[in-house]
Amino acid sequence: MIEINTLASSSKGNCYRITDGSTPLLLEAGIAFKDIRRALNFNTSDLAGCLVTHEHGDHTKGLKDVLKAGIDTYMSAGTKEALDIEHHRINPIEAHKSFKIGTWLIMPFDVEHDVNEPTGYLLVNSMGEKLLFATDTFYIKYKFTGLTHLLLECNYSIDILNENIASGRVHKGMKKRLIRSHFSLENVKEFLKANDLSKVQEIHLLHLSDSNSDEVLFKKEIQEFTGKVVYIA
Repeated sequence: MIEINTLASSSKGNCYRITDGSTPLLLEAGIAFKDIRRALNFNTSDLAGCLVTHEHGDHTKGLKDVLKAGIDTYMSAGTKEALDIEHHRINPIEAHKSFKIGTWLIMPFDVEHDVNEPTGYLLVNSMGEKLLFATDTFYIKYKFTGLTHLLLECNYSIDILNENIASGRVHKGMKKRLIRSHFSLENVKEFLKANDLSKVQEIHLLHLSDSNSDEVLFKKEIQEFTGKVVYIA
């Protein structure tokens, strides 16, 4: 049974712990490792690996100390190049080439973000449960079947963003970057509509914007849209 623990989820830092009961993993290392350890009650010795989606600091802040702690870390060659970091614990991965960590079979896939080779991940455990992890992307071109758990960015709503720009709370220059780099509520709905949700148990909405989102609204809309259990990370 998959368990998901959000350690941080915002523009200040992103980090999640997942486990299928056998193999615990970190998704992202966007907060200091001391804070990761504290959030996990200093129980990090069992972490079998860390998956990184891209090089931005809110996803990699604690990376050097994660590596120092002996945790194997996986990222695209483009992300490694952008970080300009060398370490024997870094394992370069390629989109559409699966690899195993313990009881997880992991398939990386390409996403759309303003960085060097960003990645999403589909993780399948030995019980056949499927977890999709995708953040910092404005579009996912792939369709997935049999998903049971979703960790999806839902950064902003275009309506809230437009209201904030009209009122002067957000500079209009932000709009172009957001719509070309982050998943909106509206695009999340389109993605969910296009995919098989018949086995989905949980949807976790990630990386909400401080100013262009609404937790209550997002949770309500996605719950009503899918009929599934929704958590705000």
